Amino acid sequence: MTLQAFLAVFPILLGGVLLVGFRVPARWAMPLVYVAAALVAGLFWHVDEVRIAAASIKGLFVTFNILFIVFGAIFLVNTLEESGAISTIRRGFHQISDDRRVQVVIVAWLFGSFIEGAAGFGTPAAIAAPLLVALGFPAAAAVMIGLMVQSTAVTFGAAGTPILVGIGQNMNWEALSSYFAANSLDQASYLRQVTIKAACIHAIVGSFMPFLMVVMLTRFFGPRRSWTEGLSIWKFALFGGVSFTVPYVLAAYFLGPEFPSLLGAMVGLFVVTRAARARFLLPAEVWDFEPSEQWPKEWFGTIDLKALEAPAEKTMSLRLAWLPYVLVAVVLVLTRLPQLGVGAWLKSFGITWKHVLGTDIDAGTAPLYLPGAILLFVAGITFFLHRMRVADIARATGAAAKTLLAAGFVLVFTVPMVQIYLLSNINGAGLPSMPLVMAQWVADHVGAIWPFFASWIGALGAFIAGSNTVSNAMFAQFQQGVAEGLGRSGSTIVALQAVGAAAGNMIAIHNVVAASATVGLLGQEGVTLRKTILPTIYYVVATGILGLILTR
Repeated sequence: MTLQAFLAVFPILLGGVLLVGFRVPARWAMPLVYVAAALVAGLFWHVDEVRIAAASIKGLFVTFNILFIVFGAIFLVNTLEESGAISTIRRGFHQISDDRRVQVVIVAWLFGSFIEGAAGFGTPAAIAAPLLVALGFPAAAAVMIGLMVQSTAVTFGAAGTPILVGIGQNMNWEALSSYFAANSLDQASYLRQVTIKAACIHAIVGSFMPFLMVVMLTRFFGPRRSWTEGLSIWKFALFGGVSFTVPYVLAAYFLGPEFPSLLGAMVGLFVVTRAARARFLLPAEVWDFEPSEQWPKEWFGTIDLKALEAPAEKTMSLRLAWLPYVLVAVVLVLTRLPQLGVGAWLKSFGITWKHVLGTDIDAGTAPLYLPGAILLFVAGITFFLHRMRVADIARATGAAAKTLLAAGFVLVFTVPMVQIYLLSNINGAGLPSMPLVMAQWVADHVGAIWPFFASWIGALGAFIAGSNTVSNAMFAQFQQGVAEGLGRSGSTIVALQAVGAAAGNMIAIHNVVAASATVGLLGQEGVTLRKTILPTIYYVVATGILGLILTR
């Protein structure tokens, strides 16, 4: 089992050593990681070559989905830059606060969490990172902060998909009949328990995330590289965290998994924006970056949006400037609420390849349902709302396409590698899938303190797959089985899995690549991972400690 676990984790270790240890750009590291994963699956799991090829093809379909979202996000920001909206939004934030730490709490933490609640699947970083750059943040800082957004809100992202689909549609409910009978539960009440427990754990751990964001911002990107410049705004940062997590927990308790991130962020935006205008809990000093002329070159992306100032004839009202982002949020919500049926209609327009290369693997895409289509739709509306010229849209399209090509090469290897991992469950060696072998090895070696490590397994799944939903699909049944074997609460252990899987999104490689692509920072993925590993460790350690307390 130890040898199997080592072989399963070897491609991931290779990626970590290359990206973080040797700072090899992802465009060189990920092809090697893909080859390593394919060789391990073929030589040691005896996965048929045709199945490896079919898994890779499915990965290419997923790659298209990610790139479509990235293109839409970049294109919308470029469109708003060309129309003059970004300059207006930048001025609007100066009216609220010139303090970059305040902007992190409002734009990244709260607005980003709202986008996560509506769309999920890496969309917040793809939207928040270029917006932060447009507001005057270094590209490297924008990517770091954009990835940190993908934590607390993620378990209930895309209107609750990680719970409703990742757990609800991937658990073997018949196998839990005796567990349900012994605990007076059914499927609905079990999922409700998981939802409430995950929300409460997230609220305790996640309320400190805005504070962690600002201290990391001042430490890595401040003029003095100081933690204390972030500490001075701890009251406001914690207020921003609680303003999100309190309504978040209430929504989980009373409404279910679809609404915590959406409603928590909406309430938080309303409360925190008004508090910032009144300078409630804000320190006297206003914190900013050094002049951009003094920034190290590695802070810059190739998309320097802040350098593009709108000419006088492109000025507009703040409300009109923000209207496209409001439309994005509204349309995302309308298409994600199953009760309305809009999402199901959009999904009906898709491309599906059943039984790829004669295997049991299906691949497909529904481009009209993807957030990328919504971003492009809103960009089209913006053309008329902001009375733009065709030349403006042409420049926005060219810039977005250039960035897309750079990101595409990396993701073409990264995402198929993920699918080889996930689909290695059918093999000639009679072994579980590669991720399950890693998880089983951990379970066998930690015994009674498993609740501490349950979230780590969730984070591992998200690191591999870049998705809370997929991590839950891989490991929720396994986590339930370990809980029963230890005589612990199954819903608590599965909730820990869901929370850890959210935290793992901060270091998921293709999330890092996608976020970096939106600001033109490809090639710095290892440097970014060195930073985002810190909040990830905080999240899983704090969650693990809570797990031990909750399962005593």
